[in-house]
Amino acid sequence: QDFADSLYQMVAQKFQELTENFTSMHARHKTLAGIVMTKGLDIRQAQVIVLSSGTKCINGEYINDQGLAVNDCHAEIVARRAFVHFLYSQLELHLSKRREDWERSIFVRLKEGGYRLRENILFHLYVSTSPCGDARLNSPYEITTDLNRSKHIVRKYRGHLRTKIESGEGTIPVRCHNAAQTWDGVLLGEQLITMSCTDKIARWNILGLQGALLSSFIEPLYLHSIIVGSLCHTGHLSRVMSHRIEDIGQLPASYRRNQLLLSGVSHAGARQPGKSPGFSVNWIVGNAELEVINAATGKRSCGSASRLCKHMFFTRWAKLHGKLSTRVPSHGEMPSVYSEAKLVAQTYQSVKQQLFKAFQKAGLGTWVKKPPEQDQFLLTV
Repeated sequence: QDFADSLYQMVAQKFQELTENFTSMHARHKTLAGIVMTKGLDIRQAQVIVLSSGTKCINGEYINDQGLAVNDCHAEIVARRAFVHFLYSQLELHLSKRREDWERSIFVRLKEGGYRLRENILFHLYVSTSPCGDARLNSPYEITTDLNRSKHIVRKYRGHLRTKIESGEGTIPVRCHNAAQTWDGVLLGEQLITMSCTDKIARWNILGLQGALLSSFIEPLYLHSIIVGSLCHTGHLSRVMSHRIEDIGQLPASYRRNQLLLSGVSHAGARQPGKSPGFSVNWIVGNAELEVINAATGKRSCGSASRLCKHMFFTRWAKLHGKLSTRVPSHGEMPSVYSEAKLVAQTYQSVKQQLFKAFQKAGLGTWVKKPPEQDQFLLTV
């Protein structure tokens, strides 16, 4: 508990610093998230590496087919994207000729190809409220008794995959069996569907936080713990995070069913009153300034693309490709289309399919994907 409280304090303090003692307009938030890196469980060596805020998703009309918009600006999801940005920076140190740069990197090169995290480095996610979706929804039902009337509804959908509501808040259970969204459908005004934070975190616990592109360079990276500020019932949270996919079966080498440590905090900060702001901020260690994204458009307020968008990551990936050691034996040309680059990490893709099948087999619904056109953009250098 002391450890969790210290990490929470560090995140809150860093956010205070970055928002000029909470006086900047960008200090306003409903949800704050941060990832802290530690060596073992030594709090003296803890470092906040990313921070983010936000509770909203992109409006369907702004969906972008060049990878220039961030679709999901919920704080936890932005924190993971900021973390991916940090991982790229750590890999880029290996391009340097200087030995001290490699030694500063959190990654060590493997003889058999690719990179692995240095021994004993752990990552912890702090989030100020329970992640949206099943984790937030069902926690109150465990503590109150006068809800017998609605118990059957809750039970029917307990553990179910849930989706966020476009330009609103809250989540609903995945409804359809054929979970394909279409590009023209969304542009004609169909609701854009995004999976809940609870479900995305469950996915990170199998696939890792690094995503498909980075899986061609590094072994999967998992969170060691999640610390939740408020609205949290840790017993239920742990069920949601790991027990839903108990029968996923054997996973290939270096993948695992990650068992998170879960904790609340002793004194959570008061929740800010008023409506949720329409922006999301992110900060990454080594970058002085906060970046502000308009959650409705998925771009910065000035209209340019965020440093966390797919296009930026694809550009960085392409620069590393061919220069860095990879885990994947290279088959010919470097892919020039984003969706093809994601397929390079075949093991990652097959584990992802295994996960989706496990959810379906458990009767928890079908994972809803974004329209495929969204990932069919070319690298423009």
